[in-house]
Amino acid sequence: MNILDFHIHSENFYMYFFNQLYNWNLNNLNSKLQNVEAIDLIDNSNKIIVQVSATNTKEKIEAAIEKEIIKRHPDYNFKFISISKDASNLRNKTYKNPHNVIFNPLNDIFDTTSILKFISTLEINKQKNIYRLIYEELGNEVNVIKLDSNLAAIINILSKEDWINQDQCSTTDSFEIERKITYNNLNSAKYIIEDYTIHYNRLDKKYAEFDTQGLNKSSSVLAKIKQEYLKAKNTFKDDELFFAVIDKIKEIIEKSANFVQIPIDELELCVNILVVDAFIRCKIFENPKDYNYVTT
Repeated sequence: MNILDFHIHSENFYMYFFNQLYNWNLNNLNSKLQNVEAIDLIDNSNKIIVQVSATNTKEKIEAAIEKEIIKRHPDYNFKFISISKDASNLRNKTYKNPHNVIFNPLNDIFDTTSILKFISTLEINKQKNIYRLIYEELGNEVNVIKLDSNLAAIINILSKEDWINQDQCSTTDSFEIERKITYNNLNSAKYIIEDYTIHYNRLDKKYAEFDTQGLNKSSSVLAKIKQEYLKAKNTFKDDELFFAVIDKIKEIIEKSANFVQIPIDELELCVNILVVDAFIRCKIFENPKDYNYVTT
């Protein structure tokens, strides 16, 4: 499969995805006319034209809406989908629009963050349909047995790393995660935290298995994550700080002499679970003032 095949697959995925999400009737124009400039997907019934792009710049959007083909769709609404990066900085800009196509940057520029926010407002059956579509297109359900095995292996690796124990781990608490997310300005990281919070009990049981053997793995792993958080805090903040911790823990694991190679997606899954768990247990990031804890 070459790079153009991947691009077409990306267009097709967003075609099905947005049709499901917004009840549109998009078709892939590139499947009929090879490499059509500016327009990847089109919905003639709702008069919508869409460009799907990994480049999210003002210049990219202007280059699209200035194309001659746009003149053939004067009453259509142009929408831009960024598939690689956050596009929030593009929504408050003014764009050259020589053909006067319908285009409102605030509502017509989509990225992962804006899409997830919209999905969170949908009723549960609609969310389930979106969930099924994504897994059918992009991957399979998590293999729970393999996940447990990988978590155990990675906990072993992290617990054997050298680290300076600056304080004792406090009692694990359950608390209002949303307040902490807001307090620390975690906008993009919010969705990672919400996604991986469901694995909290699984990891807690895994820690307990080790701790009952007197190995105290939880203290070792959590202290290591906290140490890397404190280091990164000098350079990063907010979302960048959260993702920097994830990257550093993944790097430590990959460089460990004890690391047994596992697929990168499985490694990333386990690291995300570990870092989100540390966030929940109050080991990384600041807690809001007068925060109310519920001891588990």
